[in-house]
Amino acid sequence: MRVLAIENYHDTPYGNVGRALADAGVEVVSVRAFAGEPLPDGIGDHAGLVVFGGGQNALDDAGSPFLPRVCELIRGFHAADRPVMGICLGSQLIARSFGGRNIIGRPIEFGWHDVTPTGAGRTDPVFSALGTGAPLFHWHNDTFELPEGAVHLATSRQTQNQGFRLGRATYAFQFHFEAALPEVLEWSQGFADTIARDAPDWTARLPAEADRHAARADATGMALASNWVRLLQG
Repeated sequence: MRVLAIENYHDTPYGNVGRALADAGVEVVSVRAFAGEPLPDGIGDHAGLVVFGGGQNALDDAGSPFLPRVCELIRGFHAADRPVMGICLGSQLIARSFGGRNIIGRPIEFGWHDVTPTGAGRTDPVFSALGTGAPLFHWHNDTFELPEGAVHLATSRQTQNQGFRLGRATYAFQFHFEAALPEVLEWSQGFADTIARDAPDWTARLPAEADRHAARADATGMALASNWVRLLQG
């Protein structure tokens, strides 16, 4: 079994998603779309699709001309009832693919913040891993309105739409549940200048916040990833 993974931006660690796929013995076929690698013409024999995040917005076709093709693939996998996962930018592209309005340039939501499931989220096969709520990592300015027919699954204090499902197995995650502490530390170092513009006190805050939140966030993120991977096998 293999899954198609689309990288929309450089330095996109797979984190909990990669670990859950490896644990299940699922092969990952990676396409570095941001670097010009061609996307496949169709869904082929891929059992599912993962669309990762990125620094661009979901409407930036001029700067990232591959985005419309990513949306076509999202719709193709969804129509074939093969599981789709979109994280951050990926979630915004799922919304775009099905007519949800993209909302660009809101105040940043950054760091570990609580994600709370809706009533539907508490009983969802994937989002039930949130329990009554858990701190997950966030890094986004943009958000979206729910597409028609979407099941609203999670929210945070700052962002109403943190997750939704379309059909059986197309899942949008606005928050970075894939980012366990190793990935957060990697981003904090590799994107230090970018982070300093939006969260200038992050370096000082990081050790204490990691001590407070990372263990629970890492376990919850891994549970979410594993729940989604089980959809591939079902």
